[in-house]
Amino acid sequence: MGNIRIQKPFVYAPTAADLAGAETLSLVLPDGTRVTTNTPLMPMDDDSEDADDVNDMADTEPITVTLNELPVCTYRTLQHKVSLVISAVGTSYEHSAAHVPAYPVLEIVPPISIASHSRSRTYASSYIAIADFWGVVYALFTAYHTQENIPILLSSSIENHAQLRGYVLRSGLGRIAPSADASKEELFLSRAAFWQGAGTHGFHSRGWLPPDTESTINAYAPFPSVQSFTRTPLVIASHPLRPPKPKQGDVVYRRYCPTVKQTLELTYFDLGEEGSVSKHLQAFHDWHNSDRVNQWWSEAGPMEKHREYVQGLLEDPAVMPLIMSWDGELMGYTEIVWVKENHVAAYIPDGAKDWDRGAHILVGEEKFRGSVRAQAWFRSLHHYSFLADPRTERLIGEPRADNGAMAKVSLDTTMHVQTIFDFPYKRSIMTWLPRERFFKLDVL
Repeated sequence: MGNIRIQKPFVYAPTAADLAGAETLSLVLPDGTRVTTNTPLMPMDDDSEDADDVNDMADTEPITVTLNELPVCTYRTLQHKVSLVISAVGTSYEHSAAHVPAYPVLEIVPPISIASHSRSRTYASSYIAIADFWGVVYALFTAYHTQENIPILLSSSIENHAQLRGYVLRSGLGRIAPSADASKEELFLSRAAFWQGAGTHGFHSRGWLPPDTESTINAYAPFPSVQSFTRTPLVIASHPLRPPKPKQGDVVYRRYCPTVKQTLELTYFDLGEEGSVSKHLQAFHDWHNSDRVNQWWSEAGPMEKHREYVQGLLEDPAVMPLIMSWDGELMGYTEIVWVKENHVAAYIPDGAKDWDRGAHILVGEEKFRGSVRAQAWFRSLHHYSFLADPRTERLIGEPRADNGAMAKVSLDTTMHVQTIFDFPYKRSIMTWLPRERFFKLDVL
């Protein structure tokens, strides 16, 4: 395969023309809440030519964050930068660790007067609900997405600033510097912790995994580890008991992807009533009977073949058959599997681990193909797989070795090629993505 290297993750870098026409930073939370700001502060690459201009605006103009047009808070950039020094604390390098990036401190205050057309309106509320504050943090990590952490100061003028500080620290969403004295109030919001769901589970229902309903179980706490066993013509394995499946048609993950300005949803396959053809099944059938999809999946055939195929997966506790959609429009299909109960387990060099996961993927609709969308949905699949159980430490793929497009998107999403191997029916590359790499790098 030659030298395999991790390519720089894809980042959104708007042009000067984009900035000229932009009025707000727009973000849609998983529950549909729209987050905006009053200046064109946009997510971008630190190397962008426009980055300095945008940062200059942030230095001179306070930025008000609104949720569904209701101002929640205002933040401003202070004149000093701070670093989160960890491993050097207690060594001679503690005060000279120049390799640790320093970032400007953002002061969070209650919403202040902001311009509305030709008038100015003042909002008196100084209380910030925890769910709303998480939306603010989401906006910050969208705007400052290349930063490993964001130093913030919570103003004492916020009515519940002590509660919000406790929320950040108790949830693991942020931390204080280990060498900070009692007079230092900076909190360092962690990008890696944020994307792992810190501050959502047990605090509010705005996270990427929809809240529990009567019909589905959400992994707010890990499902207990109890031994189970699988024996099939392809697999003999001892493994943990897997949690119950969602209800057919339940949305299990939802995320707004700023690179395409649409919301991706993962929905548990709805097979529909016996004797009828559901929207999901019709799309699945049409996709598999296209020449492009059949080239890689080899599952073309009549409707009843596809119904039986999906029914088998719905009954299999080790597979999650999901339909992918953009803003509600169906676009593709994926099977997220527990690897230990999958036939690829026998080919893993160091053996399958209890919580390893993998995915088989197809994009059915031509209009939704392309590298930018592929980056968005593939990274979202990785995100869901890691969020669904915190014990999942790696994701493992096995695309065909001659599927260059899938190999490329795998590398672009920071997976690496671990080995090459042969199934009885195809030659594959084995791709790996460790949990630590996914959440530490600038991926989402």
